[in-house]
Amino acid sequence: MRRTRNVKIVATLGPASSSYEMIRALFEAGADVFRLNMSHGTHEDIAARHEAIRKVEADVGRPIGILADLQGPKLRVGPFENGSEELEEGAKFRLDLDDAPGDATRVQLPHKEIFEALEDGATLLVNDGKIRLRVEAFGPDFADCVVEVGGTISDRKGVNVPDVLLPLAALSDKDRVDLEFACELGVDWLALSFVQRPEDVFEARDLAKGRAALMSKIEKPAAVKAFDAILEASDGIMVARGDLGVECPISSVPPMQKRMVRKCRAAAKPVIVATQMLESMIESPIPTRAEVSDVAAAIYEGADAVMLSAESAVGLYPCEAVSTMNLVAIEVENDPTYRDVIDASRGGPKQSVADGIVSAAREIAETADIKVICCYSQSGSTASLVARERPHVPIIAMTSELNTARRMALTWGLHCLKTAEVDRFKTAVVNSARASVNEGFAGPDDFLVVTAGVPFGKSGTTNILRVASCDERKIIPSDPE
Repeated sequence: MRRTRNVKIVATLGPASSSYEMIRALFEAGADVFRLNMSHGTHEDIAARHEAIRKVEADVGRPIGILADLQGPKLRVGPFENGSEELEEGAKFRLDLDDAPGDATRVQLPHKEIFEALEDGATLLVNDGKIRLRVEAFGPDFADCVVEVGGTISDRKGVNVPDVLLPLAALSDKDRVDLEFACELGVDWLALSFVQRPEDVFEARDLAKGRAALMSKIEKPAAVKAFDAILEASDGIMVARGDLGVECPISSVPPMQKRMVRKCRAAAKPVIVATQMLESMIESPIPTRAEVSDVAAAIYEGADAVMLSAESAVGLYPCEAVSTMNLVAIEVENDPTYRDVIDASRGGPKQSVADGIVSAAREIAETADIKVICCYSQSGSTASLVARERPHVPIIAMTSELNTARRMALTWGLHCLKTAEVDRFKTAVVNSARASVNEGFAGPDDFLVVTAGVPFGKSGTTNILRVASCDERKIIPSDPE
């Protein structure tokens, strides 16, 4: 099955989309990667969804990526005597470590790390920013606040602390257990929530031990400030606009998104734009015009993937949401303006042999009548570099490693195929020609570009390029190895 677009679609699974039949329907509607949200459901639920995805993968014969999203440290207030209270603007309100049920004047905040890190005038946001508190006084076990924006506060609502770099690890005890479970299960990507510093990624990498690629979710101001270092430490990035829009001025999120997408493209690392992309489709079969424009904007920016959360996990119209995203992507990528924008935003000067090889592959493909670029990639690095160029022609990413093919399913433009191991470049060219024809990208009379790293099996050695006929019979024995 061949997609007719380059951007990838990530669909979150949940109660509305757990069966084999629904997961297959979501794939056929356009989903390329499935997200397992470790914040919801038991390990048994997650394992059942993982098994269903792999069965769909086997039945459709195409690698499918699986992303396990770790919950991260959740900061929440304690319970209230009456379940909820109304906070009036200008009122005094205390947060403390006392586990007694809360009332209109105070409630427990069972996170001493917050009190230890607070500063005078710091802002505390409750319930996704609907309630805003300003700290007037604090100690090791309390914070006295004034209510700047009032509203209803109820049991265990979330708390955000945008002004302070909290001394919290990105991995909670639950996350460590979930990480090991997900890696043993065989997921392809781990998404790390509430990353604040590159050290958070290093810790997760030590625990993952290479069993899954690491994606850092950017959802805190501290992560935005340390973005370059976090990007270098990570295998991919998710622009998680939900909490980012709570902790940062909402008007600053679009330019942040654009900057992060561009930096990820330059680094040849996949970037997902996520959160509330088609939010109204949780309850409606038709999205709003603004939501469609939001999805389109991420595609015009060159994001590798766009993501559905509640829309596909608990919504009433999961397949329609995926189908809508698929149709928007096709329409945008067929717009001549899309090509103008993508070409104009291509990265700066390249410095390595591999950079030169993939840049030349793109230029040759776009100058001559080339139908497809085929790249051999054991680790995925060659394919990622080719995708960074955002060529006008399709890309077939070929690898003998099924795990690599699954991870690459998240990357822009890559049509991933698992192939037998090769030890000669000529064999790689023959296999590429055969795949180009069999997968419907070219005919026997067409030409393709092949890139690879020689010797095969050694990561990061992209060093060879060849233009060849798609008719494998014309790749004659006298051709160079």
